[in-house]
Amino acid sequence: MQRCDYLLSQLDVLEAESIHIFREVAAEFERPVLLFSGGKDSIVMLRLAQKAFWPAPIPFPVMHVDTGHNFPEVIEFRDRRVADLGIRLVVASVQDAIDSGRVVEEKGRRASRNRLQTTALLDAIEEHRFDAAFGGARRDEEKARAKERVVSFRDEFGQWDPKNQRPELWNLFNTKIVQGEHVRVFPLSNWTELDIWDYVRREELELPPIYFAHTRRVFERDGLLLDAETGFANRGEDEPEFEATVRYRTVGDASCTGAVKSSAATLDEVIEEIAATRITERGQTRADDRTSEAAMEDRKKEGYF
Repeated sequence: MQRCDYLLSQLDVLEAESIHIFREVAAEFERPVLLFSGGKDSIVMLRLAQKAFWPAPIPFPVMHVDTGHNFPEVIEFRDRRVADLGIRLVVASVQDAIDSGRVVEEKGRRASRNRLQTTALLDAIEEHRFDAAFGGARRDEEKARAKERVVSFRDEFGQWDPKNQRPELWNLFNTKIVQGEHVRVFPLSNWTELDIWDYVRREELELPPIYFAHTRRVFERDGLLLDAETGFANRGEDEPEFEATVRYRTVGDASCTGAVKSSAATLDEVIEEIAATRITERGQTRADDRTSEAAMEDRKKEGYF
């Protein structure tokens, strides 16, 4: 009798788990949406959603919470990718929230619209009656993430209470909510940054070019290299700009997302660099995330991503 062993690689196991999550949520909820920024994590989620429902199209729209302070390369990629797939794009605009008086824009040198995304996100969820929002959070980002469940409950005010999380036994998810409540769903919960890059290489996924080494005008603030080309970071006269060979480990609000010095211009070089680093992605590149675990947990309780 011939014996066959079916061994799955780590990426195959992670992929299968994420596809299962997508299918379960699509079956249980009425109006899911995938949060898509054009960044690497959301690009991987989009590929996983494609595989989950192939050959049918992705059965839900994607939504970008747009601060208005974006890297042009990322927005160009976002629009092109959505058009290629023929899916609906919902834009939750922070600028619209400012114009309508829903939020007040921060002032000063370190002003950022990153925190203002919460109101724009919750308003869009209420307007479109989304009951499940797929997000790209990973366990290795920061400690407060580890208190999340895969299906993470939010109350009628969009707030998260870590003491009120539902138990998750193996891959059994509690999807019961009442009108006005919703859940955040994290298909990448067991992935790491290195897993993301390995998957990008295996699937031959296109990424925005700023993820790879390029020459850019930047300036230094608090140990971060901030973008000097878009003008969103409010560079002071005592913060001289200079050219450097850099790349971005994450993409977000250009006012607070830092670049890292790097010569990694190919996928293999980036993966080698990520495998050797001991500094987390957010700790190295996000000015507003250099805070304590308790502070990050408070932000999430307010409805933050």
